[in-house]
Amino acid sequence: MSGVTRFAIRRALGLIPTLLIIVVLSFLVIRLAPGSPFSAERKVPPEVLKDLQAHYGFDKPLPVQLVSYVGKLLHGDLGLSTKYPQRTVNEIIADGFPATLTLGAAALLWALILGIGAGIVGAVRQNTRWDHGVMGLAMVGISVPTFVMGPLLVLVLALRFYLLPPSGWGGITHVILPALTLGTAYAAYIARLTRGGLLEVIRSDFVRTAHAKGLPERLVVWRHMLQGGLLPVVTFLGPAIANIMVGSVVVEKIFATPGIGPYFVDAAFNRDYFLVMGIVVLYSVFLLVMNLLVDIAYGFLDPRVRYE
Repeated sequence: MSGVTRFAIRRALGLIPTLLIIVVLSFLVIRLAPGSPFSAERKVPPEVLKDLQAHYGFDKPLPVQLVSYVGKLLHGDLGLSTKYPQRTVNEIIADGFPATLTLGAAALLWALILGIGAGIVGAVRQNTRWDHGVMGLAMVGISVPTFVMGPLLVLVLALRFYLLPPSGWGGITHVILPALTLGTAYAAYIARLTRGGLLEVIRSDFVRTAHAKGLPERLVVWRHMLQGGLLPVVTFLGPAIANIMVGSVVVEKIFATPGIGPYFVDAAFNRDYFLVMGIVVLYSVFLLVMNLLVDIAYGFLDPRVRYE
């Protein structure tokens, strides 16, 4: 068994107690919050309320509910939704996740292409107008929140020039505006990290040797600088991918995207315990897996890293 395989297995096993702690703490915080899933409904007879609580298991002591939830979770059962009584949490997430995943993948692709490209320009043209221009735009991208960026893009690209649909879902044209809105801020961070990482290696001996051999600038960048210069970006991508894939709540609301973001907002307001927990668990799994992949990728990008 190779070193990287042993490292991956050891790290994967280490994620289990971490995920269990997240589940237990999230469950207790959500359940101990004021209110209940039935407090917003019109007043119901006590016997009906008692039946509802028994149906969802809320009449049992909290430790018993927690053990029951963890037991079902181990079998892939995320429970019943109280807001949508005819649907399970598994069904709701399965319904909304493809749209969220599509939007997240498009936003990530946009962020990587724009961010790495801008970062390379900034590093290779350090302290020039190009450098100041792309880094200035990166600051704008970081400073403008998505709830401002989204309506601005709709106003210009959809309502002024009629290039793209302002909202809805159904084709690739419906993905572009929300992906630009969601990915631009991440592109700005990636641009700054790429520039900083490249500047750390740009004066290294192996880069000077490559220049001395007469290699074209683009080959020096692609063959010699990016491998070490992208380490800060790889570190950032772990939590960033999890946020992009699951955290597009505002963007999905703005563009009426049928993802899991609107479900999460409604679940939080309606105290839909199991739906909130299901999305929290999904986000946590994404975050932990992405961090694991980042740790593994480090060994391939940095020869100084050993898995033993």
